[in-house]
This record gives sequence, C-alpha cells and structure tokens, in this order.
Amino acid sequence: MHPNSPWRTIPRRNILIFLLAVFFVFASIGFVSDITNMGRQPIARFVISVLMSGLFAVVYAVSGIILRKKFWIVFVPVFAAQFLVSGLLANRMPDAPQPAQYDHADTERLRARLAIDGIAVVTCVILGYIGFLTVSISESRRHARLEGEKAALDSEMDAARAIQRIMVPEELPPTPGYQLECVYCPAAQVGGDFFQVIPLKSGASLVIIGDVSGKGLSAAMIMSMVVGMLGTITGFTEEPAAILGELNRRLCGRAHGGFVTGAAVRLDPDGHFTVANAGHLAPYINGMEMATGGSLPLGMSTASAYEQSQARLRRGDTVFLLTDGVVEAQGTDGRLLGFPRVETLLREGATASALAEAAQRHGQADDITVVCLRCLAAARVVA
Repeated sequence: MHPNSPWRTIPRRNILIFLLAVFFVFASIGFVSDITNMGRQPIARFVISVLMSGLFAVVYAVSGIILRKKFWIVFVPVFAAQFLVSGLLANRMPDAPQPAQYDHADTERLRARLAIDGIAVVTCVILGYIGFLTVSISESRRHARLEGEKAALDSEMDAARAIQRIMVPEELPPTPGYQLECVYCPAAQVGGDFFQVIPLKSGASLVIIGDVSGKGLSAAMIMSMVVGMLGTITGFTEEPAAILGELNRRLCGRAHGGFVTGAAVRLDPDGHFTVANAGHLAPYINGMEMATGGSLPLGMSTASAYEQSQARLRRGDTVFLLTDGVVEAQGTDGRLLGFPRVETLLREGATASALAEAAQRHGQADDITVVCLRCLAAARVVA
C-alpha cells in the first residue's frame, strides 16, 4: 500500500461501505446492458455480467486508491481480462435470437424482464448513492473531529513552546566576571532541554542546565515547575548542592513518572566556580572534564544527596556545560559523535556555536544545548 494512502487512516467500515457503493453503481451497467439487448441474454450470463460489472469496478477503485498515478499497472491487465471474459461469455452463452414477431407471451416475458432490469437499476443507483452519502457524512464528521483534535494539539504545542521560551531565555542577564554564550537546538518543535541564568543576592550568578525526560507539554510543565521553584529556592540558599537537593525534594511525586538531569553552577565574580551535579554531564574546563560527585537525577528519590565541587578560574578559562544531545549526535553510519571527539573540539578552541553545529552536522538525534562560560577574572587553583 502506498505510504501516503488515505486507506491507512480511514475506518474499515467506511472502506467497506464505499466499495459496496462502487459495486452497486457499476452493477447497474449489467442491467442496462440487458435492457439494450431486449432481455435476450441467458440468465446465467446475465447474472455473471451484473456481478462482473460491479466487481471489476471495485478492482479499478482499489487499484486507483492504492497505486494512485501508477494505477495503470493494474488497470491495463484487469481491463484486458474483463474484455476477454466478456467475449468468452458471449461466445459460450450467446444471446437468444430475436423473434421476427412478438406474440403475447413473448411480450409479457419481455415486459417482466425489462421491469426487473429497471427496478434493479434504480435499486443499485439508490444503494450506491446511500453508500457514498454515508461515507461522505462519516468522513466529514471524522475530518471535523480530527481537525478539532489537531487544533487542540496545536494549542497544546503553542502552550508548550510559550513555556519553553521561558525555559530557554533569548536574552541573558549580566554575569559579573564572565562572558556567556548559549546555544539551544531542539530536535523537535518542543524539546526537553532547558537552561537558566539567575542573578543572586550576593552578586554571584547561578547557571543551571538540565534535560527533562519526555517531550511535549508534560516535559514543558516539569520545566516550568523547575524554573518556578528556582526563583524561590535561590531566595534562601545560593549553594548549588542545596539548590539541587531542594529541587529534588519538591519534584519527587510531582514529576508524573519523569525525571530531570541537571547541573547547577555558581559563578562568583572573582572566578570562584562551584558546581553540583544531578545525573548530568560534568562540566568541561578548558576541554578537560571536571570531576564531580555523581548522583541520581532530580525527582527520582527523596534520599538523593548532592555534592559540590569547586575550582578557581583564571582570566580566559572557559567552562562548557552540555546536554547529552551533543555527545549522542549520531551519523548515518550509526556512530556517535562521542566524548573523545567533543573533548578534542573543546581543546581546539571550539565555541558554543561551533560545537553545536558540529553535533548537528554529525547527525542530531536529540535536543542540543551548549553553554560556554568564559572567565574574565583572576588565577585558577583547583580546590
């Protein structure tokens, strides 16, 4: 069946009714043919001709719908077969000779035969019309229902996109002591990645990057909860581990079976760098992966605890935060971009845009988010 064939979505009941309607309409040709022959066909040939007219029409209809522009592949041999069978029937079961003069009995037989033909033609046309009308009404209602569902889905997607615009800000707030570059490339209309940059009361900045399991409005709603919670949580603590711990506590039981991987980073203006990780990719400092304490993603267990890792950055150092869509970019040959290639690109000085483009060229399979933090402050000492 053609991959875009409408029969893939039309209910079987409607298909059956449509084909029956085709059969009845074209079966009437057999009765009309009998009228033109003045009822001289043998009964067996008459019945076969009626059935053939309807069945061959059904075959033409099915081949046209399934094969579309290539319908002739079936039409030509079937038409030849129909012509051959009709010729064989006429040869084996010839018309009765037409009487030179009709007596009363012949006239009555002819009148009865033509009456049957006339009633049959009207009946076939009515049944065909009813069938087409039934399918038309049913398909109109189904189309209206599908349009309503599509409109509801579009509305849902619009809502999800509106939420996501909040999760992935177009304009970033100033981050004293750092230059930020953020790139976000969703794999679908609504992705599961998010990042936020939040100014803190102390003058530091919080950068949080994450990936919500799932897609669509449900994932967007979880993202909106995370961002809403961050505004409250950062009001009473600026420690990344404590922030993730409180996020986890609030998300457990409210993530509807989903979870969130995330990394929270506090950037102090003097170059002090503090990170906590919840099942997310570790940050890269100057192309080298930073060791961070591992833990479960957010929303999975209230017993999860999160550790902090620290570093002091010198002027010109770069920190990259990524989502797994970068390393899991997959080429047509099935090979992943992978961690070694990503680390090589970072050590060669790739920007956030260049890294995201490299992942896309390799073969984007998931949302891609890259955040680059360039330090504008003092000397770096690993704590």
